[in-house]
Amino acid sequence: MPAAHDPTTGPSFDLSPEHEMIRQTARDFAQKEIVPIAAEFDESGEFPSATIRMMGGMGFMGIEVPEAYGGAGLDTMSYVLALEEICKADAAHGTIMSVNNSLFCFGLLRFGSEPQKQKYLRAVASGKAIGAYSLTEPMSGSDAGSMRSRAVRDGETYVLNGRKSWVTSAPVADYIVVFLMTDPAKAHRGISAFLIETTKPGFSVGKKEPKLGIRASATSEIVFEGYRCLVEDRLGEEGQGFKIAMTVLDAGRIGIAAQALGIAEAAYAASLSYAREREAFGQKIGQFEGISFKLADMKTRIEASRLLIYQAALAKERAKSGGGRFTLEASMAKLFASETANFCAHAAVQIHGGLGYSKELPVERYFRDAKITEIYEGTSEIQRLVISRQELGLR
Repeated sequence: MPAAHDPTTGPSFDLSPEHEMIRQTARDFAQKEIVPIAAEFDESGEFPSATIRMMGGMGFMGIEVPEAYGGAGLDTMSYVLALEEICKADAAHGTIMSVNNSLFCFGLLRFGSEPQKQKYLRAVASGKAIGAYSLTEPMSGSDAGSMRSRAVRDGETYVLNGRKSWVTSAPVADYIVVFLMTDPAKAHRGISAFLIETTKPGFSVGKKEPKLGIRASATSEIVFEGYRCLVEDRLGEEGQGFKIAMTVLDAGRIGIAAQALGIAEAAYAASLSYAREREAFGQKIGQFEGISFKLADMKTRIEASRLLIYQAALAKERAKSGGGRFTLEASMAKLFASETANFCAHAAVQIHGGLGYSKELPVERYFRDAKITEIYEGTSEIQRLVISRQELGLR
């Protein structure tokens, strides 16, 4: 009988020795430090401060940030490889890592001034502080132009008022990139971006969200009541906020795709192991077509997702030197990988039967965690809209 394929390692893509080392380092850390505590923190919903600090010390919280700004100075492929391994162990840890890297650090690198990078980026990239990103509001999701929060210029400051929702890491964040309306008459072209400090007067954390999955990732509303933000802490030019938000989400969607891939791989590995061990009607359940075909579909979708993610990572690297966007590649990777995560998690529960529905195994957690990947940083419906508009030239 041929040797069984290791489900945690995809086909060789001739990754560099450095990339292989990064993947193995992340895998070893995740399996040793995160796997043993994942169920406990999922149950309690407590933020995993200790392991996040350890991840910061290892360079995982600012992978693509140059060393001059406190980061690891690596590339996008390094980021997706490391994030995939963290998410195999626990998607909540991966969410915190993704927001820090993609939504906060990337935006500062791309649009921040040198003083802003020195003040905010260095601390977050090194893991000494936590960064967050806030675009959504209670009545404004994909339709950012309808946001109600306001930033009004008053001399050398802006006065911020309003309520934002679904802010990942908000209860523990030190700094947040937040988007508010500076010129309501211009709709989405009247949005501006600001860097805010959560310790200043006028900022408070609102309702903490009771989530289905990624429960150890703290998520809440944030409230501004007369918060004064210096003009020098505006990110980019006034009215440039929507462009900044969408550019940052391109990077974020690659991160969510990698997260989804990690969840899918964890669900597949558990299913493959169970199909080899569990017996019914005198044979291993993996020998039944009903099970084996599920495994075949899971594996195929996982490897197709991997190709799309790696393609998006390479497109992002090209954009760093040549400029331009990688919107299409990021949206395709996010769409397909997130739907793959849900497909694989659903199949894993079905393959495990009653055990898949029990908290005794992590399979039900994969099922709950997978769903958010189809929703945040642009729903699957929005990804299809983005992809089709790109292809039709309606940009």
